[in-house]
Amino acid sequence: MVTLLLASTSAGCKGLRDGARASGERPVEMLVSTDPETLDPRYATDAVAMRTTRLIHAGLVRLDEQTLAPKPYLARTWTWLDPLTLRIELAPGLRFHSGAKLTANDVVATLRAFGSKEVGSRHARVVEAIGAVTAESEFVVVVHLARPHATLLTDLELPILRASEAGSAPRPDGTLDGLGPFTVARRGPGEIVLQPFDGGPLPAPKHAVVLRTVHDENARALRMHADRADLVVNGFSPTLLPALEKANGVVVSGREGANLTYMLARNGDGPLADVRVRRALSMAIDRDGIARSLLAGHAQSASTLLPPSHWAHSPAEAWPFDPARARIALAEAGYPHLRLTLLTSTDRLRGTIARVLAQELADVGVELTVVPLELGALLARLSAGDFELATLQLPELTEPNVLRVFLHSSSIPPNGANRARIRDSEVDRLLDEGEATANPDARRVLYAALERRVRDEALLLPLWHEDQIAVASARASAFRPSAEGRWLGLASLP
Repeated sequence: MVTLLLASTSAGCKGLRDGARASGERPVEMLVSTDPETLDPRYATDAVAMRTTRLIHAGLVRLDEQTLAPKPYLARTWTWLDPLTLRIELAPGLRFHSGAKLTANDVVATLRAFGSKEVGSRHARVVEAIGAVTAESEFVVVVHLARPHATLLTDLELPILRASEAGSAPRPDGTLDGLGPFTVARRGPGEIVLQPFDGGPLPAPKHAVVLRTVHDENARALRMHADRADLVVNGFSPTLLPALEKANGVVVSGREGANLTYMLARNGDGPLADVRVRRALSMAIDRDGIARSLLAGHAQSASTLLPPSHWAHSPAEAWPFDPARARIALAEAGYPHLRLTLLTSTDRLRGTIARVLAQELADVGVELTVVPLELGALLARLSAGDFELATLQLPELTEPNVLRVFLHSSSIPPNGANRARIRDSEVDRLLDEGEATANPDARRVLYAALERRVRDEALLLPLWHEDQIAVASARASAFRPSAEGRWLGLASLP
């Protein structure tokens, strides 16, 4: 349907497209599929909110677009005085959107506010290892850790707020004073208007930006083709991309993503408590075939949890696609015929993938019932342990220590997202040491051992890493998403 509409409107929209470009007055319009829950970075957790707030606010560090290693942003430099003490010098001459000068007191107040019970930030856990933070001088901050914590630099990506506002009541409208390259000019139903700002750590953007919510992907495609929008990131199913690639004035580009789609098994009960069954499930899945077909080649099959571009990635051999071997493993485990239920989202593509997984598992003697659920209902059942199998995605796998939330025995719900109920002392040890070890090379060795343990025990089944895909008009064709899908590239459009 969309392909026919794109073809039929091509000639008729050319004049509109050329006229809009000739005027040069329209802001860059980016389409998103959902409204952000809030524009207050202390409480933003959904993907659209996180990515929007990182346009409005800035942290002491930001993550390298490719490797995701931390690099200076508001900070000019930093020095570890000892394993528990980090000294940070702020970049000079930075100002908030209000014109107020950035000082060490703003950093101190922000880090304290994120950890404050009164503020109740959803990101309080990020700063829980900080014992104290002090201002050594107007532009120097010293962070004292309560315990060894290797991820501190990555954690300091948290947006810095003005000291007088850091502990304020929630401000979901985006009016908290920021240091990012854009300010919020207006927020209305389905629309956020961002204006360029000059005074933060990045040069002032050349264009204003409108973030417009369009829920239906067909409507997003038609709006792109009519030149009524300039950019969509990860907003189209892969099977629609070939039609968009052929559309006049539309540019499709991509890069490997720092994400993970995986299958979750409830490890402690019934047949899935047997590692041979979990391994058999892994060997029954044709990851490469699904990446080539249903994901249209815009994904790489996953042999590890961490994506290949990640600084901590270590190559590892995946369980091979081997249905015959999977059948043997199931028979040896005493389950030549098995019935299981797979929970998935109501997203059309995810449902299609789940049905293909059911077909592949049927080939090895596993009868799979697919149950699509809205995200809230899906997560509630997983947290309650009311499931056997599920497919999920980690959309931003930035810091390897985030795996602690999904694998460590102390993170079993309600204390975290270890929904598989993994209780493995070796996994716990490696995660604990990875968090406490500062040297990146030593951490890489630890996480490589963690990957091997997860693979050998089939504790989680990594499936694939999906590309970050940008569909852009000619005027936004220079945009490239970062590995984790952030939108900071909007600030540097020519």
